[in-house]
Amino acid sequence: MTLRPTLGATALSLIAASLAQAEPITLTDIAGREVTVDAPVDRVILGEGRQIFFAAVLDGENPFARVVGWRDDFRQASPESYAIYAEKFPQIADIPTFGGFKDGTFDIEQAVSLQPDAMIMNLEAKAATDEAGYEEKLAKVGIPIIYVDFREKPFEHTTESMNIIGKLFGEEERAAEFNAFYEAQIARVTDVIEAQEALERPLVFVERAGGYSEDCCMSFGNGNFGRFVELAGGTNMGTEFIPGTFGTVNAEQVIASDPDQIVVTGGNWDAYVPGGSWVGMGPDSDMTEAARKLKALMARPAFTGVKAVEEGNVHAIWHQFYNSPYSFVAVQRLATWLHPELFPDLDPELTLVELHERFLPVEYRPGYWVSLDAGPTN
Repeated sequence: MTLRPTLGATALSLIAASLAQAEPITLTDIAGREVTVDAPVDRVILGEGRQIFFAAVLDGENPFARVVGWRDDFRQASPESYAIYAEKFPQIADIPTFGGFKDGTFDIEQAVSLQPDAMIMNLEAKAATDEAGYEEKLAKVGIPIIYVDFREKPFEHTTESMNIIGKLFGEEERAAEFNAFYEAQIARVTDVIEAQEALERPLVFVERAGGYSEDCCMSFGNGNFGRFVELAGGTNMGTEFIPGTFGTVNAEQVIASDPDQIVVTGGNWDAYVPGGSWVGMGPDSDMTEAARKLKALMARPAFTGVKAVEEGNVHAIWHQFYNSPYSFVAVQRLATWLHPELFPDLDPELTLVELHERFLPVEYRPGYWVSLDAGPTN
């Protein structure tokens, strides 16, 4: 008979102390559901790998310490960010991965085997969880789902989501500190825009993930990057033609609307579309190559003779600002593109550097945006 080694008194006392600290709390998540969970949690499943963007803010020493499982999208959707985190935290390669709720590949038995205290899901996945009955199934095995949102209504839900996760992690003070920073940085744009009595708002077309497919043109309605544009003092072209947050505008409409500014969201999506025409954006990106690909996208029929192209008001920006707590940086960058005369002292790069220095466990590396009129802007 083989006996397992016994834990020492010190180890047992540490475990007991940890267990004693966790107490039942009831919180209201972004979906409006009251959820009771023992907090602070020690073990969580992230419904999306890119949720590490908020975990990195709250668990600055090691954002992966609580993560016992996650969806394998971080490495695919933001490989430059993944590489930077993997360099400092190589253990992320060993975190178990699982399929998604939306595509029906999520494995409940696998989730149970990981013994999580809670599972954090993005709000946009709720329809799929409802349809498959995942909430009830996971509740029966003691795994509560908590919904947060940085994508559907980022400026209504970001601070609330950070507060929720702060309670869940036992990091309320850290969440409050970040939220104060977030709100102050947004106000640096909105206070100026709101103070203008007769603001001329340029018409802005945002192409979502330009070059990801051969079709043109995915864009945003009055949400997400569409909302970013409005806060930055522009008029989002897609709002008139897209009833929801995401949709498509045909090439002929782009030409007919003749936008003053064009912004393409980009990333390195080689995992999804190898060798695609997308504009690589993100930390450590090749800015010369990004500018080349952005210029090539503007040679498509949809942009023939368009004012923004003719006048050189064409930009690309990191797509992942669209679903992270860092959206305020994109608003600042848009504001300086749309109204440089109003923001002579606003430097979005310095804001991004401060975000890294104060809240993130990795160093800032440039590569988040590029413009055709003046080459790389960092």
